[in-house]
Amino acid sequence: MKKVLLSPYLVWMAVFIIVPLLMVAYFAVTTADGAFTFDNLAAVSQYANIFVRSIYLAAIATVICLVIAYPLVIILARINVSFQSTVLMIVMLPMWMNFLLRTYAWMTLLGNNGLINMFFGLFGLGPFRMLNTQGAVVLGMVYNYLPFMILPLYNVIVKIDRSVIDAAHDLGCNSARTFVKVILPLSVPGVMSGITMVFVPAISTFIISRMLGGGSNLLIGDLIEMQFLGNSYNPNLGAAISLVLMVIILLIMTLLNQFDDDENRVLM
Repeated sequence: MKKVLLSPYLVWMAVFIIVPLLMVAYFAVTTADGAFTFDNLAAVSQYANIFVRSIYLAAIATVICLVIAYPLVIILARINVSFQSTVLMIVMLPMWMNFLLRTYAWMTLLGNNGLINMFFGLFGLGPFRMLNTQGAVVLGMVYNYLPFMILPLYNVIVKIDRSVIDAAHDLGCNSARTFVKVILPLSVPGVMSGITMVFVPAISTFIISRMLGGGSNLLIGDLIEMQFLGNSYNPNLGAAISLVLMVIILLIMTLLNQFDDDENRVLM
């Protein structure tokens, strides 16, 4: 009976996950004529600087999201339950708008004649160059992906039994020690989920980097898109870059999962 119920999901996985991955792997090791070759994978090395930039900016955005989300969630978990729902709705509200429009709005804000520079101009400052910079790319990532850090953290922290925290205080722990020894270890699954949900889309983004970073801040997502849709049409090279990116993401996620497992063993 279980096999019958699982069969639609297995078919779905085969058609929409396994087959596309196999197609990417096939195109990555073949030429346009279908001949087997490793040249596409070898050519990926010339874009090492773009890989490094993508990982670097995605890591910065992920850390900033964590730094913003964690104290916000701690405060949120301590307030009235009805108000928690209101705050979560406000957090999710930008997600109801189209991703492209949200990013385009930041172009209006960060431009030389944008609202932010107009505000600074009232005090005789600027205009500051904020658009087409790495900082603008990171800002766009943080703004768009912050809810993906908040939600898994909230789901974990709000379920921490208050009696466990009270017990830590009764045993002589101050607030800082309670946080380090109790709250932080118990929230590790939420932290790992949030990091995954922010880092993976951030490292492969291309709309944010194109609109807020300009041509001087090319990321790996832009490079892949150029191989499939740009003037330098080369789907085989694009598949090779995608394959290498998937391997890098899997390695990073494996390291993060290992850290999560270590924390769980410590708690046990």
